[in-house]
Amino acid sequence: MRAVLPLSAEDLDYVLAHTEALWAELRGQRLFITGGTGFFGIWLLETFAYANSRLALGAEATVLTRDPHAFAAKVPHLAGRADIKLIRGDVRSFDFPAGIFSHVIHAGTTSSAPVAPLEMFDTITGGTRRVLDFAAQSGAHKLLFTSSGAVYGPQPTNLSHMGEDYMVAPDAANTGSAYGEGKRAAELLCTLMAAQHGFESKIARCFAFVGPHLALDAHFAIGNFIGDVLANRAIRVAGDPATVRSYLYAADLAVWLWTILFRGASARPYNVGSSAAMQLGEVAEIVRDVAGSSLETVIERREEQARSVYVPDVTRARQELSLPEPLTLHQSVARTLAWHRQAALVRA
Repeated sequence: MRAVLPLSAEDLDYVLAHTEALWAELRGQRLFITGGTGFFGIWLLETFAYANSRLALGAEATVLTRDPHAFAAKVPHLAGRADIKLIRGDVRSFDFPAGIFSHVIHAGTTSSAPVAPLEMFDTITGGTRRVLDFAAQSGAHKLLFTSSGAVYGPQPTNLSHMGEDYMVAPDAANTGSAYGEGKRAAELLCTLMAAQHGFESKIARCFAFVGPHLALDAHFAIGNFIGDVLANRAIRVAGDPATVRSYLYAADLAVWLWTILFRGASARPYNVGSSAAMQLGEVAEIVRDVAGSSLETVIERREEQARSVYVPDVTRARQELSLPEPLTLHQSVARTLAWHRQAALVRA
């Protein structure tokens, strides 16, 4: 596995500037995190490590991973740190590390891996229950669960933004609902276990994002657009270009997740994402323009891929947690492209 470039000082400073007042709670404490090699996990670990060093917190993070060697190969700048410890295990069955952990972050399931629906559902629910059992045993005060906007089911095309009070759900008769239903069930598990064992359960319903470490060859449209530009090939828009999305930059994502962990209300879900909705055709044009490219945009519309909308209402999070105005999509794409281009220079 090829090592990835560390995050830029600009991004790390950005996250610290918007979270510095929160970190005192972690001083001298131990954090347990799942999903450390994923998109969310790397951002959380890098920003933790940066804050730990800059603020002299004396904190320690223990990271659950299926393959510590692969983790070390991917992010050697993290794996070699004394304040980050790796343990091997599956999220559904890992052995509990000994000692007290004040905070737990469960970011260990993802929608990007091509797995069977039943396995996905079992990993989400079984893994969450295992992590919750660990939180109860380890004496944790706060747990953050990274849920998903998929818990709402398909967003009606006439609804511009989905708020946390949108009380619908995925179609339980559809195997394609395994991810959304799994996350929904896991949220309930978090609420039930927190009530029984007395720790605070923080729920972040995450939507769509852009930034370093986002896959460029998966089902993330903006990642594919950026991958096309970097490869100097035509930008391909699959499906309906009028499909509506919004994208929060990963540094803002990290700010929001740390803020929800430290300051969010227990058992009160918060949507995490951008409210700046735009059509995918527009997103492709922004990626092309920010890259300074004249590449052609190709629409690959397929009959089965109808227009859809997936945009959160983030009023609750912005108002209750005093979150800063996020970076614009133009700024987000520019930072993402700069990171990838710098990585290409390092590899050359």
